Amino acid sequence: VIMVTGAGGSIGSEVCTQLIHLKPSKIILIDHSEYNLYRITWELEHTHQFKNFIPFLISVTNKEAMEDAFATYTPNIVFHAAAYKHVPLLENQVKQAVVNNFLGTKIVADLASQYKSEKFILISTDKAVNPTNIMGSTKRAAELYCQSLNKEESTKYLSVRFGNVLESTGSVIPLFKKQLKAGGPLTVTHPDITRFFMSIPEASQLVIQAGAMGQGGEIFVLNMGEPVKIKNLAERLIFLSGKRPYKDIDIVFTGLRPGEKLYEELFYETENHVPTKRAKILIAQSNTPVQGALSQYFLDMENYIEKNVVKNIILTLTQILAEKNSGGKLDVA
Repeated sequence: VIMVTGAGGSIGSEVCTQLIHLKPSKIILIDHSEYNLYRITWELEHTHQFKNFIPFLISVTNKEAMEDAFATYTPNIVFHAAAYKHVPLLENQVKQAVVNNFLGTKIVADLASQYKSEKFILISTDKAVNPTNIMGSTKRAAELYCQSLNKEESTKYLSVRFGNVLESTGSVIPLFKKQLKAGGPLTVTHPDITRFFMSIPEASQLVIQAGAMGQGGEIFVLNMGEPVKIKNLAERLIFLSGKRPYKDIDIVFTGLRPGEKLYEELFYETENHVPTKRAKILIAQSNTPVQGALSQYFLDMENYIEKNVVKNIILTLTQILAEKNSGGKLDVA
């Protein structure tokens, strides 16, 4: 039995369709978006003729509902893809970001231990490396929480970190296509901004492979190749549409948005790049162990979320990053 949270999202839904080939007895689909859940159930049943799924229209932050799903189906493997991901939007939605990305992970990860799941695979992001924004910081905290659990639990916890996926909802290529259709201009935040890209099917396949090879405690990093200049991507798309950049269709530079970096990184400086038997999957091996002090911060965080003290939520997030020497800098404005 395999559980996928965020099952209707870009990565979650592709993970579900690829899992069919492994012939699981059941796939438990968790999503809080009614439309996304409807779409993935329809796709599994009608496109792939797979009927062994159980949909749950719930949020991973709903502890009682999640416990009900675990108690009823006791999943052997959990793929945790549920997360908020839009960097500029989340800068002003601190509590919601922390509740969904950190507390949601903690709830599902704790239940995986309680119900003796064999493996828990966290879908992480390159934005968790030296985070300069709320979204990246919450994902880094989630990575660290999973690593801290792995020390004592029988469940094997691992994370898979990768960059942007092409054509995912709200990502740059669908936006460019929309802008092209409207006759331009294409908007790029900065002439030098770069991002790592990978297709949704390839990223999902590598997530499943990393999950299979994980022994617990690892942060797997997908080899994303070379970073791509967003400006070049915009120019290429204009060319492909039969138009000339800056002549027929303009490209406008709008300035970096709150929390946005010029370039992303896949590894911390303190992490060794360890190859695996798969060329496209590396392990980020940390030289520094997960500190004991973190467990107190994790408890503090839950407490502040409950009491709705946003200032302390940000402070605790900063302490978590500093404790693990994560190099992230949050603007606590």
